[in-house]
Amino acid sequence: MEQTVSLERMEQAVSLFGNFDENIRLLEKEYGVHMVLRGADIKIEGEEENVALALRAVSGLLTLINRGEILSEQNVRYVISLVAEGDEESLTQLADNEVICITSKGRPVKPKTLGQKKYVDAIGKNTVTLCVGPAGTGKTYLAVALAVMAFRARSVNRIILTRPAVEAGEKLGFLPGDLQQKVDPYLRPLYDALFDMLGAESFQKYQERGNIEVAPLAYMRGRTLDDSFIILDEAQNTTPEQMKMFLTRLGNNSKIVVTGDITQIDLPDGKKSGLMEAVQVLKLVEDVAVIRFTEKDVVRHKLVQDIIKAYERFEENRRRR
Repeated sequence: MEQTVSLERMEQAVSLFGNFDENIRLLEKEYGVHMVLRGADIKIEGEEENVALALRAVSGLLTLINRGEILSEQNVRYVISLVAEGDEESLTQLADNEVICITSKGRPVKPKTLGQKKYVDAIGKNTVTLCVGPAGTGKTYLAVALAVMAFRARSVNRIILTRPAVEAGEKLGFLPGDLQQKVDPYLRPLYDALFDMLGAESFQKYQERGNIEVAPLAYMRGRTLDDSFIILDEAQNTTPEQMKMFLTRLGNNSKIVVTGDITQIDLPDGKKSGLMEAVQVLKLVEDVAVIRFTEKDVVRHKLVQDIIKAYERFEENRRRR
């Protein structure tokens, strides 16, 4: 069977095919079809059912291209997963997203998956947002982007980023330097995200003025945080007591985002995760949103998705045994 997709502009074909036709090769491999460009038409050949699926995937990718998206392997694989669920038409919601902010290098930051869009919308609408999901889903990066946007719009006066200094197989005492130098490695991902958004020079300036604070969770005790956008990262490593302490720091005109991956808990055996408890305790509280990411929302290398799935299968088999 053969189907034809007509393109309005050659630029669409360039974007759709990708470097060395890598995007089309991915679709051909996934659906077992052959695709070729003839003038302004793309011919799709193969078995009827496979051609229909490939056609829907091409249509979804063109939706993204027409909204200015630059296609990557991640985009293509994500569209393939939506086609498998019969949900590719929802891409119109994603493609209409406005840019959250522009990085210091001029790159626009915007949601790449429907899960990320839901997360961004939840942060905008709620005072407290709890986000649970695997590595590579953009939990922290998007939260920092929204914090920078709120700060630039003068909706808040401060950005506060914090995470618990829990040791993932290493001992703090063995690290060289004073206390700040000992905890800095734990805070490095937060510094990296802020550097990306603001540039090192602007970050330094705002930090010296007290507009930006990056500190271990223990530094939050006893404070009331007004006019602030507060992000608690790696929250799976908080105890229930620490989580309650943190959430009750919330002051007037402030917003809290809590992120974590409950599959990567580094607490001592027998210690309950404060994030897991908070999700249960707060799920029905008004003005608190709970967002859950899956491996489909991973925007890093495809192998990250495969690793997450492999671990999930391993854990499932172990539970069954």
